[in-house]
Amino acid sequence: MTNDLSAIVLAGGMSSRMGQDKALIPIQGVPLLQLVCQIAESCADTVYVVTSWPERYQHLLTPKTKFIREVPLGESLPHGPLVGFAQGLAQVQTPWVLLLACDLPKLQVEVLQAWVAELKNVEEDAIAALVCHTKGWEPLCGFYRHRCLPSLMAYINEGGRSFQGWLKQHRVFALSLPNSEMLFNCNTPQDLGLISANNDQ
Repeated sequence: MTNDLSAIVLAGGMSSRMGQDKALIPIQGVPLLQLVCQIAESCADTVYVVTSWPERYQHLLTPKTKFIREVPLGESLPHGPLVGFAQGLAQVQTPWVLLLACDLPKLQVEVLQAWVAELKNVEEDAIAALVCHTKGWEPLCGFYRHRCLPSLMAYINEGGRSFQGWLKQHRVFALSLPNSEMLFNCNTPQDLGLISANNDQ
């Protein structure tokens, strides 16, 4: 545990591809949002859930977890995880933030804690520590410096909504990932079926 780190879990998506609220889907009997928050709590003293629907998830969370209500920026502006992250980051005080999506059922505490230990090696001019893959950086399972907020807000205010577009403008520290399964996103009924099949084996 470190006082230098808090965690933000994004639970603001519409779950349109899944057809039901992803955050409430049970994984081995535990709602997915609760599972991700429990893992986040093993790395950070305070966990913030950014969502438009705090009342929907209130019963899932421990006293260590706080809600940040996501606020639409306006009818004309599409909302997305980048905006949710910015609204959460504005409420956080710690130098580092662990950012997690709420649809990561295969997160591994040991890997996250090893990454936390690596943060001391991140160059001063890097705004984030993330895993790099073929499509770019993995933005929704990694670490950001709190001081990146002004740059992030400037990008959003210019109409930017892409994590990849924003990250391309900055230096990012590359984290090593021993097992890519950890970043598996549960977005569709087919994804959920894969998890259930693996758990039954």
